[in-house]
Amino acid sequence: MSRHVAVLMGGWSAEREVSLVSGAAVAAALAENGYRVTTIDLTRDLEALRRALTPRPDVVFNALHGRGGEDGCVQGVLEIMGIPYSHSGVLASAVAMDKDMTKRLVAAAGVRSPRGVVLERGAITGGHPLPPPYVVKPVDEGSTVGVTLVERDGAPVTEAVLEQIWAKGSRVLVEEFIPGRELTVGVMGDRPLAVTEIVFDGSIFDYVAKYTAGHAHHVVPAMLPPGIAEEAMRLALVVHRTLGCRGVSRSDFRFDPSRPGTEGLCFLEVNTQPGMTPLSLVPEQAAHLGISYHELVTWIVENAAWQG
Repeated sequence: MSRHVAVLMGGWSAEREVSLVSGAAVAAALAENGYRVTTIDLTRDLEALRRALTPRPDVVFNALHGRGGEDGCVQGVLEIMGIPYSHSGVLASAVAMDKDMTKRLVAAAGVRSPRGVVLERGAITGGHPLPPPYVVKPVDEGSTVGVTLVERDGAPVTEAVLEQIWAKGSRVLVEEFIPGRELTVGVMGDRPLAVTEIVFDGSIFDYVAKYTAGHAHHVVPAMLPPGIAEEAMRLALVVHRTLGCRGVSRSDFRFDPSRPGTEGLCFLEVNTQPGMTPLSLVPEQAAHLGISYHELVTWIVENAAWQG
């Protein structure tokens, strides 16, 4: 009898629509691979989730992105129910969702990130919290939601913009802006996949650039000076292991080529549940290495675990 996989998707985060696309693609590929698949659009109704997971599937493929699905919450529910699930466990998910905590932990492992400060609601009073240019973003949102760049000669971030950011949480992370190139590295188990350069319109890779057709394109493998790609892949694996990630993760970097050697390589954040549409970054890197989308999602399912 074929294994039963329940695909969790949707949810209530700012990344709901992206998750629905990821989940549909995963479900279709798994069904074509011979699994018995059900899809579940997650809500805050735990009783509805319990019913949807009865009878219990053999494994849950977590295709959720952002709050509620990527931050340890749903992972804790699945732990209580004793159902194996894909991607990282409760602790790694919760820590990775908090950008400031992630930076603190990986710094101890020698991973450099932009200088920054976390501010509580109301702490920005009209002045510059850092010398511009700097980036203001929610501490615990994914997919570059709410990211704002304050230019070198620009006014401090406005109250209107701050209200949009505060709506995502009570804290913001203010980081120095690293000029240069946007890089990302997927990790599959203990294997860094490749380095992709994301070329986009504007100065920062924000939500619009990420999800609006024609605003960005991917170069894989990235054309980089000697040693940079190898170092980016090494650091991505260090981050994956330091946080205790499982399955697939993806780490984002900025690279300032004006700095000598690898000094210009700065870690930004890690995604414990990267996008899984066939055109997403991790599937694209896997394909570059000869791993098809169907093979990738099967590997994720077969490496799912219950951590209780």
